[in-house]
Amino acid sequence: MYPEIMLIPMREELSRAGLQEARDAAEVDAAVAKPGTTMVVVNSICGCAAGKMRPGVRLAMQHTTKPDHAVTVFAGQDREATERARSYFGGHPPTSPAIAILRDGQLVYLMQRSAIETSTAPAIAQELQRAFDTYCATTNA
Repeated sequence: MYPEIMLIPMREELSRAGLQEARDAAEVDAAVAKPGTTMVVVNSICGCAAGKMRPGVRLAMQHTTKPDHAVTVFAGQDREATERARSYFGGHPPTSPAIAILRDGQLVYLMQRSAIETSTAPAIAQELQRAFDTYCATTNA
């Protein structure tokens, strides 16, 4: 594990974008149990992928359509929370970073590290905004 002082800027980058931190399994479960859509971001210290993911998420969160709730866990640091978050990802192999959207607790979208590390922050934001429009937009009947 890394010293917490090193992680503060990486945690705060997502917190400032409106994501709530989940540090244990109960906090993850509480976030996912909320009705509607929940974005779960698996943060990471990895510079090559997470260094693009965090700015991409920040940009995406400026979009008009957003998930109802957004939570983040930190891989390699908040292990219990990260394991619980990944348990909602429908058997996909664990990667960090990763970005998931769940609707009423069910996975509807997952961006794994392989897609993140080959993208730029603006491309990640654009893809997330597309996912927000697809999975998070409210429909009026």
